[in-house]
Amino acid sequence: MNRIVLLGSILLLVVTLLAGRLWGSQAAVAAAVFGGLAIAIQLSAFALMRPARDDKVEKYLKAWGAGMGLRLGGVVAIAVAAGLDPARFPPLAAALGFLGVLLPLLFYEVRLIR
Repeated sequence: MNRIVLLGSILLLVVTLLAGRLWGSQAAVAAAVFGGLAIAIQLSAFALMRPARDDKVEKYLKAWGAGMGLRLGGVVAIAVAAGLDPARFPPLAAALGFLGVLLPLLFYEVRLIR
């Protein structure tokens, strides 16, 4: 889990700086907020998967589905935030922050679960 936090923090810094450079300071804030949400979601999903990986297939699939549900919830949160206040949460910056952190962590999780 420490590796997830470290890698997530590095990715969060990169996407925040990139969003700030491309779209300004408010975009950097949106990217940072949703990048932080991505780290929290990934930690939660990994915590669900870890005990289920050596168990029955049904339990593993339930844990996997719950993790994917959390990730889908993050996408919904972007849509809600950008829809309610697009000036504070620019959609592209929020999506960059969330997906720019979540997707590499998701691929990294595959290596950790093996």
